[in-house]
Amino acid sequence: MTGASMSVVSSIAIAQLNPHLGNIAANAARLLDARRGAAEAGAAIIVTPEMYLSGYPCDDLVLRSDFMAEVASGLEMLAAATTDGGPAIIVGAPHAEGGVITNSVFVLDEGQIQARRDKVNLPNYGVFDDKRNFTPGDMPGPVLVRGMRLGLPICEDIWTPDVIECLAESGAQMIISLNASPFDLMKSDARMAHAVSRVHESEVPLVYVNMVGGQDELVYDGASFALNADGKLAAHLPSFSETTSVIRVSEDFGVPSLAGQMTPPDDGMGALYRGLTLGLRDYIDKNGFPGVVLGLSGGIDSAIVAALAVDALGAERVHAVMMPSPYTSQESLDDAADLAGRLGIRLDEISIAPAMQAMGDMLAPQFEGTLADIAEENIQSRLRGLILMGISNKHGPLVLATGNKSEYAAGYSTLYGDMCGGFAPIKDVWKVQVFDLCRWRNANMPRGGAGPEGEVMPVRIIDKPPSAELRPDQKDTDSLPPYDRLDAIMKALCEEMVDIETIAARGYDRDEVARASQLLFRAEYKRFQAAPGPKMNALAFGRERRLPLTSGFNPLTASGKES
Repeated sequence: MTGASMSVVSSIAIAQLNPHLGNIAANAARLLDARRGAAEAGAAIIVTPEMYLSGYPCDDLVLRSDFMAEVASGLEMLAAATTDGGPAIIVGAPHAEGGVITNSVFVLDEGQIQARRDKVNLPNYGVFDDKRNFTPGDMPGPVLVRGMRLGLPICEDIWTPDVIECLAESGAQMIISLNASPFDLMKSDARMAHAVSRVHESEVPLVYVNMVGGQDELVYDGASFALNADGKLAAHLPSFSETTSVIRVSEDFGVPSLAGQMTPPDDGMGALYRGLTLGLRDYIDKNGFPGVVLGLSGGIDSAIVAALAVDALGAERVHAVMMPSPYTSQESLDDAADLAGRLGIRLDEISIAPAMQAMGDMLAPQFEGTLADIAEENIQSRLRGLILMGISNKHGPLVLATGNKSEYAAGYSTLYGDMCGGFAPIKDVWKVQVFDLCRWRNANMPRGGAGPEGEVMPVRIIDKPPSAELRPDQKDTDSLPPYDRLDAIMKALCEEMVDIETIAARGYDRDEVARASQLLFRAEYKRFQAAPGPKMNALAFGRERRLPLTSGFNPLTASGKES
């Protein structure tokens, strides 16, 4: 193929946008703003992610006639805007007609809705519930848009061959796939593999447009891309950032060839950090909170949550409170102050010792004749939660819970205590990942971060043994295995759903595995009441994990051996 035989025939703008679910007017306005920029760049078409106009997932909002009427009005307004001769709009939105609701893509041009195609393959696994709310569409044919025959599959439609095969056989010259594909650390490779497979099978170039932004427990990472008919990468957009980028469409003897922006995707700890930051920022901003408040203990979990909050919101919107007890070490007080100084955040100190004494006096008749144990420890944690909620109620910031996935898995957390909060930023981050994130942040300035450059985490916080400091000389390892072993075991139990014997066969101590399994099952009721937090790993607690709270199933009995 020579340059002389190639000619640019069109250009397509990928609008990798961050919608506010339910705010139809704002989403439409944001799209029209992006369209103006695309028009200036000479684009003939602008394409949004899946369900962009409404946001996704809408869940049962699509069952409300007033919500769907607002979506329909938004589509009419967008269609009317295309009378100006600017780019045609390809936009994702739900559609209701004759009692049937579909997840759809609309082609808007010349003031009209020119065509609609409906999602065929409705995912009903993991975080997805599409079959609850939508009816699957018929096998689609291509749509003629500005002289190009475009196949318009929606997200799951490219994860199996059937829809793309139908489109290719029907004469599609190019596939433009609209997606709202949530991030996890393993997802990007899987997406690319499926897209490359569809291209190789169909021999048709593909443009993959993905949503960006946080929506409750989901984070969309963008990272949209384009593939030529030979499966080679033609364009790649940034991860975790809104952008509108134009892809040039050239033609060689009738075969389209794509070329556009090339930005490598974020990966590893950088992707994890930026995903957490985006999820936190959007949860706070889209819900209208003025800022956040959190307990700063001098430990590593509250330290990384504070850093994430500063990078997401700016130091002026982060309020930290140190709430020492008689068991709090001077080292923890110093470390909390050091961290707050490096991050530039407000740090107040409120001792819980007087409240502990008052609670002790109040409960003395109830606790008479017993030894101090976990009941007294949990009172300390709940007093701290009470203080943070009081500040939240008085001044409006959202309380951030600072527990990690290892603690939530093992139940090493206190309901209405350290689990208290409206959002749990590291709920899906294993403890070993917390350490890695701290080291990564000390060595890197995250793109778009509002915090300071340099070493923001005191090394002493990273290096000291984790402790809840609820009794003298307490260490996490008094109650739990070392986190490298605990995380590996819990990961297998939670994310792989494997049994005790399978994990033990991998070389782990069976008694340790059995104890971890019991801890996991016993804490299900705690996780059911936990604050939402952004999904980052293969299987997250919350929307994705669905186990009964009341169950007679015992993994020890099921494994055939008692421990």
